[in-house]
Amino acid sequence: MKIQKYTGLKRVYFALLNSFRGFVWLINNESAFKQEFIISAMLTLFSFYLSIDALVQLLLVSVLGFVLVIEIVNTAIEVAIDRIGLEHHPLSGLAKDLGSLAVLFSLFVALAAWSVVLWNI
Repeated sequence: MKIQKYTGLKRVYFALLNSFRGFVWLINNESAFKQEFIISAMLTLFSFYLSIDALVQLLLVSVLGFVLVIEIVNTAIEVAIDRIGLEHHPLSGLAKDLGSLAVLFSLFVALAAWSVVLWNI
């Protein structure tokens, strides 16, 4: 059976559709992503009220995006592991723990960037 591959604008359309479905699933099913998304949106709006250069603002918004991307990857790991099997396996647990650690590190990076910028205003 051959899978149909779209090209051009049709491929872009279906890629955006798939991404939107993923976003809706995350908002409806992952409380961590939902919380981080709301906080990121509020902090992004707040960054427009700060007296900072455009590049510094880009840094602040980028680190928030970084947290969201890492949370998406972490969720993808968890979903894939759960698809394989729900029984406990040390390597499955390790994969989930490492994904969680990646999220924690991304939060530390975001916190550090925001702290440095706010401290120096």
